[in-house]
Order: sequence, then structure tokens, then C-alpha cells
Amino acid sequence: MKYTNLPSTNIKVSKICLGTMTWGNQNTEAEGHAQMDLAFEKGINFFDTAELYPVPAEAKTSGRTSEIIGTWLKKTGNRDKIILASKIAGGGDYTAHIRTTGFAKGIKDAVNKELKRLQTDYIDLFQLHWPERDTNTFGVRDYVHNPNDPWEDNFNEVLHVLQEVIKEGKIMHVGLSNEKAWGTMRYLEESNKHDLPRMITIQNAYSLLNRVFEGDMAEIAIRENIKLLAYSPMAFGVLSGKYIKGTASDNARLKLFPRFSRYSSEQSTEATKQYLQLAEENNMSLAQMSLAFVTQRPFVASNIIGATSVEQLKENIDSINVEINDALLSEINTIHAAIPNPAP
Repeated sequence: MKYTNLPSTNIKVSKICLGTMTWGNQNTEAEGHAQMDLAFEKGINFFDTAELYPVPAEAKTSGRTSEIIGTWLKKTGNRDKIILASKIAGGGDYTAHIRTTGFAKGIKDAVNKELKRLQTDYIDLFQLHWPERDTNTFGVRDYVHNPNDPWEDNFNEVLHVLQEVIKEGKIMHVGLSNEKAWGTMRYLEESNKHDLPRMITIQNAYSLLNRVFEGDMAEIAIRENIKLLAYSPMAFGVLSGKYIKGTASDNARLKLFPRFSRYSSEQSTEATKQYLQLAEENNMSLAQMSLAFVTQRPFVASNIIGATSVEQLKENIDSINVEINDALLSEINTIHAAIPNPAP
């Protein structure tokens, strides 16, 4: 395994982070434990969860993923060897079953409930799951301003609440998720002006099919030292090639939840076919090429991988040993130039 420090800290994390959002829905507790056992054995010390997991978010399963992590931590006694990241759900109909208050009023409740589920006294990295304001997320390509957006600027208030929870020792550091350039810079601005906690990471989608982070966000990540925790590097499993080859199991995400169509457009399918051919010409699996590409990007702190089986997880973890050389990167970029960001 390879390691790096979380930005502006001495916390060493594996370059591959274990994603967990299938546990408690697609995966049982025993399967989640088996994945954590394998990941830990392979040197992964960074686990990411969220209060709304598993996905899709439902009242009957909310928090179950973190509970599975908690029972594993209790069983193994490995809490001091694991860096834990979690998230507070944003507002909106999708998470109304969790709470209807915004971040400022909901942070303490979210942290306390996550600590109980995770069976721990602290969370290493606590993230805001997506912007509270009305902006373009989850497959919406462009920002269109909504003049009726009821959101009011509360960056300072949110950071003050996070500061209180940090002083209580319940969270160590803070980060963002699904955030945009403007929101990221506003949080950093408030931190700098008022000596408030500084966001150190941003967890956004990033893959061969979605490289929109390489715009303004990549420059912010490097110049402001707020590195990317890349999620969906396999594009919901599309970048394994299993849907093109017809080898997807009945438990595959897009078979169980066909409404998750973000990576299933004609353009995404065509790009995937070309990436699959390129990977095979270079004697590697598409999964490992896709993951290695993400892991090696200079603005990425850690690559959040997930799997529904131990066999898939082992292949994904082994991508840490795959090298994307300049010649292969050039060929990847040729495909990207022809079919840019088919799944924003």
C-alpha cells in the first residue's frame, strides 16, 4: 500500500480508502466485516461512511453502514489503527427522514449519532455531504441560478458549530463533499478571516467518465491544499466493463437500482468501450486502469473504492500496483478529448 498525509495534518492515510455505502443493503454485516478484514490486511487504514448510508437512502436503513463499521471496530479493537471519515446529510426531500434542519442546527446531532453507531469517541474527518444552497450536483452539467433559492449565506455559522464540536474532541478535522469552486473558496475565506476550522479535503465524483474536477477545482485543490477524496472512481461499476461484457451479477448496483443512470448514457457506454479496449491492449483490466488513473492524479489525496464482493475488492486494491505511464496517459487523454466528461 502507498500512503500520504491528509492535507495540513500529520495523519497518514492509505492512498486507497475503503468505501462502504453498500453495506446494510447490497451487503450484509458479515460481508462488510470480511471486506474490512481484507482491506486492513492489505494496508488500507482509511474508511469512509456517512449517516445516510447505505445507498439508496431510506429511513429503514439509514445509519446501518456505520453500525456495521462499529461492530467490526468493537470486535477487532482496531479503532486506533483506522482513520474514520463520515458525513452529515444535506437538506432536501432525499434526506428528510434523517432531519429537516440545516447543517448549523444538525451537526451536533449528526456527530453524536454517528459516534454511537461507530462505537467510538471521535471521528477523524467529518464532512458536509453536499451544498445546502441550490446548485448543480449529481449529473447536472451546468449551474443555472434559482432566484427563489431560500438559502442564506451561513458559511461562518457552520464553521463556528464545527469549531465547537472540534473543541469537544468529537471530530478532529473537517471536509466538504459534492461542493463547487465558489462554495469551497467561501469556506476557506471564512476560515482565513476568522481563524475557524479549515476544510482539508473535498469528496467529489471523479473517474474516467467524469473529470469535471480538473477544471477550477483541481487548481483550488493544489494551490489551497484541499485535496480530493475521489468517489465513484468505477462509475457505479460501469468501468469494470461488466455491463458491456454482460457479466454483471444480479447483485450489481445498476441491476438492483436502474434509476442510478448517471454513467449509463450512450456517450458513457461508447467511452467505456474505448477505455476497455485500451486497457486490454495494455494487458490490464479496465477496473485496474480506471482506479490507477484516479489514484495517481496529483490533486487526489485518496481514492475511495467500493465493492460488493471480496473478490472485486481484492482486484480493486491491487490497482495500487498498476502504473499509468505517460504513453498510456496520452491514450487515455485522446479518448477523453473525443468524448469529454460524458457523465458529469
